[in-house]
Amino acid sequence: MGGGNEVSGPDFALGIDAASLSEGTPLRGHVGGKDAIMVRRGEEVFVLGAACTHYHAPLEDGLVVGDTIRCPWHHACFSLRSGQALRAPAFDALKRWRVESADGKYFAREKLPGPERRHEGAAPRSVVIVGAGAAGFAAAHALRTEGYDGLVEMIAADPAEPYDRPNLSKDYLAGTAQPEWLPLRDPAWYRDHGVLLRLGRRVEALDVSAKRLTLDDGADVAFGALLLATGADPVRLPTPGADRPHVFYLRSLADADRLIAGSGGARRVAVIGASFIGLEVAAALRTRGLDVHVIAPESVPMARILGPELGAHVKKLHEDHGVVFHLEDTATEIGERTLTLKSGGTVDADLVVIGVGVRPNVALAESAGLAVDKGVLVDEYLQTSAPDIYAAGDIARWPDKITGENIRVEHWAVAGRQGQTAARNMLGGKERFDATPFFWSQHYDQVISYVGHAPAWDRAEVSGDPAAGDCAVVYYNGDRKLAVATLGRDLESLRAEVAFEQAIGALAM
Repeated sequence: MGGGNEVSGPDFALGIDAASLSEGTPLRGHVGGKDAIMVRRGEEVFVLGAACTHYHAPLEDGLVVGDTIRCPWHHACFSLRSGQALRAPAFDALKRWRVESADGKYFAREKLPGPERRHEGAAPRSVVIVGAGAAGFAAAHALRTEGYDGLVEMIAADPAEPYDRPNLSKDYLAGTAQPEWLPLRDPAWYRDHGVLLRLGRRVEALDVSAKRLTLDDGADVAFGALLLATGADPVRLPTPGADRPHVFYLRSLADADRLIAGSGGARRVAVIGASFIGLEVAAALRTRGLDVHVIAPESVPMARILGPELGAHVKKLHEDHGVVFHLEDTATEIGERTLTLKSGGTVDADLVVIGVGVRPNVALAESAGLAVDKGVLVDEYLQTSAPDIYAAGDIARWPDKITGENIRVEHWAVAGRQGQTAARNMLGGKERFDATPFFWSQHYDQVISYVGHAPAWDRAEVSGDPAAGDCAVVYYNGDRKLAVATLGRDLESLRAEVAFEQAIGALAM
C-alpha cells in the first residue's frame, strides 16, 4: 500500500522564488516538516500535501490538468483549490496551506481547513445502496461529502465492511499487505457520518413502483433513491471435481482469507485461467513460495486484451519467477491431488484456484423489470429505466462516446467514479458519466496501466521495450484510438486519459 516518502526539498514556509516555479510543474518540498508540493497555475500558486491519499503516490510525478492534479499511479484526481478528492480511487482530501506572495517569493503560511459543503435544494428523503463494493462505498462517501444529511443505508451480502478489493489478489494475498490496510474506512466513520450498514443481508425483491426492498430476513426497506451496485460473481466451472474443498475462487475478503489459510499447508498450486485475476493470484502465491502452474486455453496469456507483444512479456515475466504454463489446454477433471488436462497430461496440485472471469449480478434488477442487456442498462447519468433508481459498477452498462456503444467494464476505479456520479445525480445534479475507463494490474514488481476500452481492435502500435518495463501499446479499431496500455510510463498514461476525456467532451457538444 506504500508509505510516506522522506521529507525533502525546500521549506515552503521560508519562501520560493517566483521565477523558479514552472507553470503546471509540481515542486516537491515541505512545510514545517510536512511533505508538500507547490504548483503554479497562471497567476495563482497552491501548496498541498505531496502524497496521493489512496496509495501515497508522489504527486510531484503526477499531471496538472486545469485546476486539478492527477495521481501517477492510479489516476485519482484532486482539486488544487480545495484539495478535495474529485475522483476515485482516492477519497480523502489533500492538506492545504495558504500561500502569500511577497518580494518576488511565494510563502506557505497556515494550514487551511478541509473542504466543507452543504447540500441545498431538492433531495430524496433517503438513499439506499445495494452493495458495499467500490461503487457503493463511493456513493455513500460522495453523498456525505456533498452535504446530504438524509438517511443513507448500505445493504450487502458480504459481511465485511467496505474494503480495498484490488488488494486481495495482489499484496494481501502475497502476504505483503497488512489486514488493517484493507478497510476503506474505520468503523467509526460510518457511525460518525450516519451511514447505516446492513451487512450479511441479501435483497430478495425490489418493488419499483412502491420504492421498497425486501430482504432475506423479511425486513422491508423503503427508499427515496436507490443505487444498485450488486457487483459480479465468479464464473464457476462445471469441471468434475471443481467442488472439492481444496478448490478456491477469489472475489471477497473471506475468499482471500480461506485461500491464504489453504496455502499454508500447500506446496503446489494450479491456477485455472490466465486472466488478470488468475495471473495476479499466480504472482502472489509465487511470492509465498508455492510452485505455481497456470492452465489456460489461449496460446498467449491476455493477448486478446493486451496484444501478443505485451501478453508474451507478461508470460515471460511469470516464467522468470518460476511459473509453469500449460497453454492451449484445459482441465477436464480436478482430483484430490491431480488435475487431468484435455491434452492428456496431468498437473499435481495441493490447491486449485479458478479465475476465468466474472458474471454481473443482475438478477435483482431483472426480476424487478428494469431494462437489462448483458448488464443493467443506464443512461449517461447512470439512471436505470426506472426513475430514482441508478446502477453503478460491474453491473452498469452505459453509453460510451468513444466506442459508440453501450459498454460494461469491471474496473475498481470505474466503479468508484460511477458511484460518485450517481450520488451527485441523486441530489439533483445532471452530471454525465464521461470518465475514461482505467485499471491497473500488478505482476511482481511491474504494473500495467490501461486507459480506454478496446473490446475489439484490429491494430496495436507498440513503442518502447516491454522487456525493459518501458513501453506503450495503443489499440485501434480502424482509425479510432480505443485504449492505451503502458509499462513504466505513468505520465503517458495520464496524458492518454486526458486525451480521451477531451475527445469525449468534443463528442458530447
